[in-house]
Amino acid sequence: MYRKILIAYNGTPESQSALQECIRLAPDPSADIHLLVVVNPPQAVVLGEYAMVSMVGIEEEIQAEKEKMQQQLDEGLHVLENAGMRVYTHLKVGEPVPTIAHLVEKLGIEIVIVGHSRMQSLAMRWWRGATDTVLVEKIRCALLIASDPA
Repeated sequence: MYRKILIAYNGTPESQSALQECIRLAPDPSADIHLLVVVNPPQAVVLGEYAMVSMVGIEEEIQAEKEKMQQQLDEGLHVLENAGMRVYTHLKVGEPVPTIAHLVEKLGIEIVIVGHSRMQSLAMRWWRGATDTVLVEKIRCALLIASDPA
């Protein structure tokens, strides 16, 4: 039985499926469930020596996204707590894959559960480096990929 589970969550139907898969695993009530939301900062594009980045605009954008994702995190927490689970929440800013990999190592996670969208073509997922495709190479634990049943 898994004792340390990490769920990557963002409120999408696919990540909601990840919550449901965790519940279906029926972990022991003493298991540590870590619910993670990652705010991915906007990519700054620098064009030669003349480009400048407005950090004020980026900071405001990140803060707005953090507030939105905190609501998603609270909703996911509610679902898992209603299922009788002990949940620890994490709201991080960064790239999803390295952030997940870091928490796996830091917390001694035994299984990661992520949502997966069937809406993208295989080629598009590969080219864009979809989280579930790249993540399997970065973590040293089990990976459960949940998809939206609809």
